Amino acid sequence: MTKIIKVEAKDLRVPTSDTLHGSDPFHKKPNYSCVLTRIQNDNGLEGLSVNFSAGAGNDWLTYGVNDLSKLIIGTKIEQFIEDPISFYRMLIDHHQLRWLADGVARMSIGSILNAMWDLWAKTEQKPLWKLLVDLSPERIIKSIDWRYLKDALTPEEALDRLKNSQWKKLEQEKSVVQKGVKAYSTAGWLGLSDQKILQTINKVKSDGLDCFKIKVGKSLDFDLERMAFMRDAVGVDALLMTDANQIWGVKEAINYMKHLSDFGPHWIEEPTARDDVFGYKQISEALQPYGIGVAGGEQAPSPVIFKQLLMQKAIQFCQIDATRLAGVQDVLAVILMAEKFKIPVCPHGGGIGLCNMIVHYSLWDQICVSGPSRGQLVEYLNFLQDGVFLNPVTIEKGAYKTPAAVGWGLEMNEDFINDHTYPTGLVWQGREASGSITFVA
Repeated sequence: MTKIIKVEAKDLRVPTSDTLHGSDPFHKKPNYSCVLTRIQNDNGLEGLSVNFSAGAGNDWLTYGVNDLSKLIIGTKIEQFIEDPISFYRMLIDHHQLRWLADGVARMSIGSILNAMWDLWAKTEQKPLWKLLVDLSPERIIKSIDWRYLKDALTPEEALDRLKNSQWKKLEQEKSVVQKGVKAYSTAGWLGLSDQKILQTINKVKSDGLDCFKIKVGKSLDFDLERMAFMRDAVGVDALLMTDANQIWGVKEAINYMKHLSDFGPHWIEEPTARDDVFGYKQISEALQPYGIGVAGGEQAPSPVIFKQLLMQKAIQFCQIDATRLAGVQDVLAVILMAEKFKIPVCPHGGGIGLCNMIVHYSLWDQICVSGPSRGQLVEYLNFLQDGVFLNPVTIEKGAYKTPAAVGWGLEMNEDFINDHTYPTGLVWQGREASGSITFVA
């Protein structure tokens, strides 16, 4: 048996505030950041994960991972493979840490768990999506914490659903792997000029993308002009989505989107607070006559919030994030619940490494759970790939190319790691900083 001998977490930050990539109504000058977690086995294998933040606070996540490492040093990977739910509960149910609940604590736990799944996949020499696809329905169900979800979906019902899809799994795997999962591009960052946005649109159009997203919420006049520009740039036949990043109250969101409805938005993403389930429900019902769906979930801090959103029919598109929840098991639970309520899973991407991770979940979903459909779209950003990852994600004919690297495929260029380690890396030299917060003039 092999033991975990070392856990290391690095605080990596990219000064995207210089270019305003990633800018939205709340995150006006984000510095795209991640915690790179490395779990080393005594046989030489290394499990990797990343966690996403917008800059300040990335050190909190780093501390969380490093502190949690004390609980897993000496753990045998074989024990995790045999009984992943026990490992999950050892972390999530810690008798003192549990008081911290969701947020930084759950994200730090997720970093550990995702790195363990990476190590498992590397042990079997498979990409993460293939590991999930090849696991029996019974093993999938036994890996999930069902304690607070049974009123929406029982483990017995979930098992039956997975078993019933087994007969078409081989055919769907061949088809989905060949075609890839359909992507959309977030092109309309709030702080970018029309010219910069147009450059991104033209680039991803050349890769076959025909679905685009724009940030809204600055002001109604500005957004009306920007929506007109975007619709003209992408064409009348392209899907055009909007994203407010929680800037509005419920009534404000409804009124605002009625004004934008003439441009045919496919959805409004995060129109209000991330956990306002009944607010989402009101918005969904009010916008239904306008043909505008509601998308949400990228900041939902637990599967329980997803359960409520789905049970209340408050969203029409389920946006899981690869790192917000407590690792693979939480995400699998959400995907299974979404399938029961017939809500397409459209994962949140972007950041550093999120696109690299979410493609694995979409592959498992479309092969083993819901099957492929026109409603499933996976977010894609065409930066922070080349020069960052040894196995960057690529787009062909408007879809993610299926990853072939073992695990998550999160191995990074060492020069990138060294240059972007905060605050000692080369790119951070000479920048004004106070504690963990970098101020941009």
